[in-house]
Amino acid sequence: MAKKNFETALARLEQITEELQDGSLSLENSLKKFDEGIKLAGFCSEQLAEARARVEILLEKDGNLEAVPFDGQESGNRELS
Repeated sequence: MAKKNFETALARLEQITEELQDGSLSLENSLKKFDEGIKLAGFCSEQLAEARARVEILLEKDGNLEAVPFDGQESGNRELS
């Protein structure tokens, strides 16, 4: 993978999952795929953490930065505009 981004890493991770679930790989190849999958999962996790941090920065309320959970629940009712 020349240049990784979240979408390509996730697609590759899904492909690896399918290959491992198929059960036709040798033990050695399965371990290699598993190792690649772990690295891709870590990369995706880092990308999501960075995106979450950027979203929290963009959520501004009354001139002050306020982190809001992604599930949309916060103290008080907030309407989206």
